[in-house]
Amino acid sequence: MESLAQTVNISKMALDDNFTNSSFNSSIDGFKQVIYPIMYLFIFFPGAVGNGLSIYVFFQPSQRTSVNIYMQNLAISDLMFVTTLPFRATYFLLGSQWIFGDITCRIMTYTLYVNMYCSIYFLTVLSMVRFIAIVYPFKYGKVTNTKPARIICAVIWVFVLAASSPMLNKTVAGYNNAVKCLDLHPSSTPKLIMMNSFVLVVGFILPFCTIVFCYVFAVRALLKSRTLQNKRVVCHKKALLTIIISLILFLLCFLPYHILRTVHLVYSSYSQANQPVHKALVVTLCLAAMNSCLDPILYYFAAENFQAKIRSLCCR
Repeated sequence: MESLAQTVNISKMALDDNFTNSSFNSSIDGFKQVIYPIMYLFIFFPGAVGNGLSIYVFFQPSQRTSVNIYMQNLAISDLMFVTTLPFRATYFLLGSQWIFGDITCRIMTYTLYVNMYCSIYFLTVLSMVRFIAIVYPFKYGKVTNTKPARIICAVIWVFVLAASSPMLNKTVAGYNNAVKCLDLHPSSTPKLIMMNSFVLVVGFILPFCTIVFCYVFAVRALLKSRTLQNKRVVCHKKALLTIIISLILFLLCFLPYHILRTVHLVYSSYSQANQPVHKALVVTLCLAAMNSCLDPILYYFAAENFQAKIRSLCCR
């Protein structure tokens, strides 16, 4: 009788756990089904128009400067990601049912991380170039050459594309069947924790510290300089704007996501279902995606000759 009672208790506990997990998953799925489609479609339209127009402007012969080359590549990365948003929105509108096939599913996940870390590195390089313009103006000419800018952009693309390639692998990314695409399977958590540790340092902390360094010492240099020529005032204004906007984008879009992703993976590794953390992660992923429609603000205020070109297009 005692053995039978223990068996009944164990069965009851298993049923309770299954019920808890089921209710947890349905609650999270319901939250995603509301938040993701609204945010993705909200980001899609300004992101597609803003980045498409920016790329057109940057391809004009008068816009071929080193700073604009970095911004052009940033806009291409953003537009590439924005085109995936209707697919993502459709997935969640259908109740987390993927209808576009396995290859497309892998591309969706891969593109998210390629865009995120290309954006981080391009914003970091832009801040460094603008930092040199303020602190070391006599060396600025060496970093404004377009050839090195193209080489640096190519290196960033190759590095990020290669580093993100594990997300094309089913066993690493962890989508366990063809229907569930953008929801990672719990079995992949240990691998993702290892990847997250590397990406957190190389893909976020180092670039973020670099931008903070550029901001602090650029402001310090500007406070020291008392007399500036008008041309240098304009140059310094754009340089400082680039660094400030890049720092705001990091704080708003990338910092919350990287913190919540790390916390969520740690919770998942201990099999502790934490609904508030998971929901907060959903919100921060939307903020990270929003970067792709906020970058055109950077181009408008900080790109070279961008405002004049936009005005001339509007006058036509």
